[in-house]
Amino acid sequence: MKFMRTRSVIELRERYGSRLKWVVLGTAMVGMMAAVLSSTVVFVAVPELSHQFSVGQERVQWVSSAFMIALTLAMLLTPWLLIRYGLRITFLASIIGLMAGGIGCAFAPNFPALIAMRVLEGAASGVLQPIPGIVIMRAFPPDKQGRAMGIFGLGVVMAPALGPVVGGILIEQLGWRSIFLVVVPFCLLTIALVQRYVGDDPSVTRGDKPLDWVGLTWIGASTVAILNGLTDLDNAPVLAWQQLGAGLLGAFTFVLYQLRKAEPLLQMRVFRHRQVTMGVLVAFLYGFGIFGVGYLLPVFLQMALGYSPSQAGWMQVPGYIALGLVMPVAGRLTDRIPPHRMITLGSGLLVLSIAAMASVGLATSFVVACAWITLGRFALGIMSPALSVGAARGLSREEIPDAMSVNGFARQLGGAIGVSIVGVVLEWRLSANGAGLVDLSVDAVQRTRAFDQTFLIVAALSAPVVLAGWYMRARLARGAAGGGRDD
Repeated sequence: MKFMRTRSVIELRERYGSRLKWVVLGTAMVGMMAAVLSSTVVFVAVPELSHQFSVGQERVQWVSSAFMIALTLAMLLTPWLLIRYGLRITFLASIIGLMAGGIGCAFAPNFPALIAMRVLEGAASGVLQPIPGIVIMRAFPPDKQGRAMGIFGLGVVMAPALGPVVGGILIEQLGWRSIFLVVVPFCLLTIALVQRYVGDDPSVTRGDKPLDWVGLTWIGASTVAILNGLTDLDNAPVLAWQQLGAGLLGAFTFVLYQLRKAEPLLQMRVFRHRQVTMGVLVAFLYGFGIFGVGYLLPVFLQMALGYSPSQAGWMQVPGYIALGLVMPVAGRLTDRIPPHRMITLGSGLLVLSIAAMASVGLATSFVVACAWITLGRFALGIMSPALSVGAARGLSREEIPDAMSVNGFARQLGGAIGVSIVGVVLEWRLSANGAGLVDLSVDAVQRTRAFDQTFLIVAALSAPVVLAGWYMRARLARGAAGGGRDD
């Protein structure tokens, strides 16, 4: 079939010449924007979804959590899919799955159907996550890869900046179903570009590459048990602790199983390097704070401060502009300043910005609230490049892919757990203060107090990221000086 016909990289280079790499960069950027939009556009819809489906805060957060769980687990499939089926087919399949999930969400007849379609969206997005970096590394020579990644990063930052704004406007004008269709034009454009400009390298495919289905099912069931346990803590504590215990035991035995597996999903040997172990902890806490606050913030702005969905979206735009401006600068500084210092500075500012949101109330000006939000995005821009570099610095070439893989997995898992915990904590504090999200007739002061307490709890849970980032320092220096060895 012509649509799926394999094109070789050599054939495409001969046909399009030097401009091919820039078109491929644009293709990767558009595809990643679709994936990021599918995640962020839904944040401003949480109150509306809670009202439409008559579900409480502890359940409506699964619209985000289900997406992130599927994304996290699907990331483990990407290396196998690339080896088994090649880059082009994997890229196309993930984009088609993302578009199908968005359309399914838009026409979901009930809440379970909506969650099922979000799982499809999340799985497709998870497979897609590592692909743009691979595409760029293949298309650009080594001396231009950093510049290409910088341009790519600036483009991807636009998606979370636009997501809440576009989502808020669509909810107000066309209703909640319309927000899930935002990804469709991006997906259609990406499909056309991949079909025309992305090729495969047959030398790196291997049709008999086995997939560790046991390991994937094992870690998947453990992750779902942990997140289900967190969700049930408030209304079914006995069942919740049973699920948490089973999930944690499953995760521990999964590690033992992976250590004995010839071709595991995750290479555990990289954890003997301190920078990898502490980097994974930083990535987990980083994901916890960023995604947890990303979920909490639009709900707070609408249900506590009374902003409209579009106003809640616009308030976050300056922060994403700051993020886009600081990331290239932080990337260059990371080459001159030890990464652990950049991570410590950025994580400290991140925790400060989360805690400061607890001081925002009905009397707080728009500018002050916007400034605290922007500080958090600025902090994110400072630490992101350093975290990527710091987690892999001092490792051998063979270990770097495994280190980056577990780092990304930890970040997404932290985000999924962060969204779940924030949902539970917020429901707990709303109940304790006699407030709610479905019934807005209660005193706004009580509702604001519940959100303030939630922000402080999230800040406290995220605070260890500062120590974890600083603790990466000693082995980084020895590893870099020792030519890639730190043991």
